[in-house]
Amino acid sequence: MKHVDEWRNAAAARHCAEAIARIATRPWTIMEICGGQTHSIVRHGIDQILPRGVALLHGPGCPVCVTPASTIDAATALASRDGVIFCSFGDMLRVPGERGSLLAAKARGADVRMVYSPLDALAIARAHPERQVVFFAIGFETTAPATAMAVLQAEQEGLANFTLLVSHVLVPPAIEALLGDPSNDVQGFLAAGHVCAVMGYAEYEPLAQRFHVPIVVTGFEPLDLLQGLLMCIRQLEAGRAEVENQYSRAVRREGNRIAQASVARVFVVKPQRWRGIGEIPASGLGLAPAYQRFDAQVRFDETTVLPECESECIAGELLRGRKKPADCVAFGRRCTPEHPLGATMVSSEGVCAAYYRYRRLNIVTADESAVAPKTGVRLP
Repeated sequence: MKHVDEWRNAAAARHCAEAIARIATRPWTIMEICGGQTHSIVRHGIDQILPRGVALLHGPGCPVCVTPASTIDAATALASRDGVIFCSFGDMLRVPGERGSLLAAKARGADVRMVYSPLDALAIARAHPERQVVFFAIGFETTAPATAMAVLQAEQEGLANFTLLVSHVLVPPAIEALLGDPSNDVQGFLAAGHVCAVMGYAEYEPLAQRFHVPIVVTGFEPLDLLQGLLMCIRQLEAGRAEVENQYSRAVRREGNRIAQASVARVFVVKPQRWRGIGEIPASGLGLAPAYQRFDAQVRFDETTVLPECESECIAGELLRGRKKPADCVAFGRRCTPEHPLGATMVSSEGVCAAYYRYRRLNIVTADESAVAPKTGVRLP
């Protein structure tokens, strides 16, 4: 990608880390809410070149990971119906629910297909008018416009065999829920650049003021993250609590108004259950009344809601930033990408997947006596 190398410059990254060390006079705890940022932090060792006392927490930044088990069960039930082609992003196929995963349903004979966008599902619906095609619509505000446009396209074409199982979630209510938790230790946030490219960042400003917490819109490369941390810590040291934009090359305060309009036309805001966290008010999107005919659960009367299953997985603690993968006794042993106990190990944006890929050999669990070396900095 053009203009990426400059954001991966090792010398500039060290200079930025040194600037953070110079200005940080006390411990600070900062959270990112973006799985892409989490993977970049772990891959490049960003957290390990920060001064002692500056701690990074990983929040609920993976939409696959926060999709509740009951929604996965609804997906497998829909996929298992006769005459249904169920389309999903690849990350969702192996996420476990109480009744297994979509991949397990496929092994039992369900017609489950991996797609790269809702437009792929639309193409399948056009090619198979005799079948019902259901698209599993997940993601933060980043992917919601594409889902909305698929609905509008299906309406325009009169596709009667296309529906959605919707599990879109919104970031600002999640931040509000985290800050409203009495056990919250987060003092600053890095906001996801791609979400803000769509929605802008004006909606974060009331949160910064209300909770007196700085929020910095940040990109995904090593220098993006280090600059975002530097901006956040400068605010904390000065006692300021504002929304700043590190990712100005891609994000404007007002965001993408056209994308926002399509989302507002097709969806309504509703309460949403998050895996391991519970229900967060006004944190999800559902189809507006005018588009209910595209709701798979309405069309197929699929309303099964099951309680979250008991599991050794500590996803809820991980998604709240209370623990890290090293705190899980199953990590890398009973829980691996091949045999995951929870979604955080399955998704390409999951925190456990990041630590397993880049640091599993350096994580010491309670039953090991050896001391593992600390991962070196990886800044190409």
